[in-house]
Amino acid sequence: MKPAVVKSRDQYAQYLARIEELVPLDPAPESPMGQELELLSLLVEEYENRTFVFEKPDPVEAVKFRMMEQDLKQVDLVPYFGSRSRVSEFLSRQRPLTVNVIRELSDGLGIPTDVLLQESVRVESTPEGADLEWDWSKFPIKEMLSRGWIQAATKRAKPNEVAETVRVFIEQALGGAQAGVLTRRTFRGDAFSWSAVYSLTAWQARVLQKASMQSAWAQSTFQYDRINEDFLRSLVQLSRLEDGPKRALASLNEIGIAVVVEEHLARTKLDGAAMIAGNGKPVIGLTLRFDRLDNFWFTLMHELVHVWKHLSNPGEIFLDRLMDKESTEEVEKEANKFARDLLISRSAWRSAQVRQLPTKAGILAFAAELNIHPAIVAGRIQKEQENYAVFADLVGRGVVREMLS
Repeated sequence: MKPAVVKSRDQYAQYLARIEELVPLDPAPESPMGQELELLSLLVEEYENRTFVFEKPDPVEAVKFRMMEQDLKQVDLVPYFGSRSRVSEFLSRQRPLTVNVIRELSDGLGIPTDVLLQESVRVESTPEGADLEWDWSKFPIKEMLSRGWIQAATKRAKPNEVAETVRVFIEQALGGAQAGVLTRRTFRGDAFSWSAVYSLTAWQARVLQKASMQSAWAQSTFQYDRINEDFLRSLVQLSRLEDGPKRALASLNEIGIAVVVEEHLARTKLDGAAMIAGNGKPVIGLTLRFDRLDNFWFTLMHELVHVWKHLSNPGEIFLDRLMDKESTEEVEKEANKFARDLLISRSAWRSAQVRQLPTKAGILAFAAELNIHPAIVAGRIQKEQENYAVFADLVGRGVVREMLS
């Protein structure tokens, strides 16, 4: 039997049976049987992770289930939270759980901590059907003018005239787009905050405007069935080429996904975003806040996972801060996990010698073996070591923006 990627239940059962034969023998790790056992275990684990996906209840659902099961009232939860108002805020998804409360609930109600650690606060969105009172003067007008997004009629244009120009720009770019209707948007991702909503809205409008100017994308048809692991890994392998990022964006254009590079606005700390344009096709925005090849490929894969797995509702937009913040939201953690595995598979990274003893020669050799750019390997080592000074000459600093401009 020659081990291969598990693609059927029969093959899965066959590998399990062989593992059951090998385990009692306790073969030495370096022996042929030991190596066979390790490989089969990895293949079975990969199949199980891909096939047997069970949704966990979120913390609020888990607590409500225990309340129903044990006939508890909100007042019975006060010892865990400290006050009735905190219980009410948690059950209405307005208050996240603290570490101490997670510990208390886990011990007292028997709810697993991995369930309680999930996101429990309602996603921030504009009230459905409500008309937000947008103050057009609060948009980052100076930046929008300096970047050429809008133009004042004259150098002495009055503030109300400039604000009207902003309104036209925003409404033309967003108002007619299903994903950008001002009063019915749902914001996801770690880069979003209400304090920055004007800047983020302006940036989204500019990204959608630039996407509409891409003739190849405008004329293409969105082919959702083309988005799978094989296709995304083929994009990653373009990274080995000198113009890999440019080729990747062209490939995505062909299947109806636009990718736009637009620098983030001040104080937004935005790395990337995924959204749907008015024509129903996905748009990915990249800021290149950290202009490095490894960051480009990770952010691109992260946003593509959103398109593939999460982006479906009109008005939904993922605004992501990835490079200097660890996410706690489940969909963001899933996108991070997929992005890492698409760039370097878990099995390859787990057994990579360069992970334990990183050297420049080892990074180059491992990247050549995987047919990817060395920047991806060097960036992974920097991230895991939390040391961005090591192998800094390998991460492709300052090359992406110039290539895609």
